[in-house]
Amino acid sequence: MTNYSKEKTNFTSDASLMDASETIASNFPGEPIDDSADHIDESFDGMGLHDNLLRGVYAYGFEKPSAIQQSAIRPMGTGRDIIAQAQSGTGKTATFTLGILQMIDPDEMNCQALVLAPTRELAVQIMKVASALADFMPRVKVHACVGGTAVRDDIRAIQNGAQLIVGKNSLSISIVFNIFVRGIVQNRYTRANSRPDREAKSSGR
Repeated sequence: MTNYSKEKTNFTSDASLMDASETIASNFPGEPIDDSADHIDESFDGMGLHDNLLRGVYAYGFEKPSAIQQSAIRPMGTGRDIIAQAQSGTGKTATFTLGILQMIDPDEMNCQALVLAPTRELAVQIMKVASALADFMPRVKVHACVGGTAVRDDIRAIQNGAQLIVGKNSLSISIVFNIFVRGIVQNRYTRANSRPDREAKSSGR
């Protein structure tokens, strides 16, 4: 199996995968996967984040990026495909959320990113983190498809320009598929998708 660990640990099962303390692998589409972090950013200021996004980072309470954030935010924000893993509480949710927000074009009022979570609770948590980090990006809209409302309400929210959609796997896939089929969202605008694992559920950020 492909080795994704900086420490060169072979992942031969789900159990061994969960034992790894931190993992990152990335590539540009069509290129071989690079299993080492080629750039480490020791501060948020050095990541090249948009000014308004950086304001959101510090307003949220972040001061220094965690190890996974140092390794993964920049490559994801530049459009690289990322496979990343770290222990609970190390900031995985903020990592992929910042990478996505960095890529979003606030002037393009269409779905540009889709985050699929295994549980409703995790989807709601991700939506709250993304909304908080985008607090100084007024043209960026985040919407959660988590059930409890009519599908037409989700469609209306996306029609109104939600660029980042977060939701539970099966529900979001069903809603977004129907939206694509109906031509409400243009597929060419989609820039990113993310599938956080269950372990992120217990992480506060």
